Amino acid sequence: MEIKRIGLDLAKYVFEVHAVDDDDQVVFRKTLSRDGVVQFFAELEPCVVGMEACCGSHHWGAGSD
Repeated sequence: MEIKRIGLDLAKYVFEVHAVDDDDQVVFRKTLSRDGVVQFFAELEPCVVGMEACCGSHHWGAGSD
């Protein structure tokens, strides 16, 4: 299963991750700690990531080129 899209729900201490494939079938759902977010995405192949628009989203999205 190849991840095509990830939805990321931002929060203060934990983040919910929902990944789907080309057929919109769920690949996985995870809860990540704040400290685990960067490591988690560093180990993934490139894919589209959508995150909610909130006051902290600019911080998490600023690392992309």
